Amino acid sequence: VQLQASGGGLVQTGGSLRLSCAASGFAFGDYGMGWFRQASGQEREFVATVTWSGSSKYYTDSVKGRFTISRDTAKNTVYLQMNSLKPEDTAVYYCASGYRTITSTMRTLGGYDYWGQGTLVTVSS
Repeated sequence: VQLQASGGGLVQTGGSLRLSCAASGFAFGDYGMGWFRQASGQEREFVATVTWSGSSKYYTDSVKGRFTISRDTAKNTVYLQMNSLKPEDTAVYYCASGYRTITSTMRTLGGYDYWGQGTLVTVSS
C-alpha cells in the first residue's frame, strides 16, 4: 500500500495550490479518501474527505468555500484544490484512505487505515 502526496510548496496569501495523492496497492474504489494537516506544534486535524463512492464530500469549517476535494478513480488519485490560502493554512498535509469510511468516523484519524508521507504547504503573509 502506498499513498504518495505531492503538490505542496510556498505560496503567498491569497494564492492557490493543488495537492495530489496517488494511491496504489489497494482497491481505491472501496476506500474513502481524506486530507488532514498538521501545523508545527499542533495535533493533526481533519481538512476534507470524499466518500468511497464519491457521492459526498465534507470539509472542516475553516476551509469551506476555499478548498475542494475530488477523486479520479481511473487514476487512483485524490486531489485537494486550495484557493484563497491564508497563513493559518500552513502545515504538512497528509492524505489518508479508509475502507468504506462512515459518517461517524470520517473526520477522525481513527477512521483511516493508510497514510501518506505528507507534503508541506507554506503560506507567506
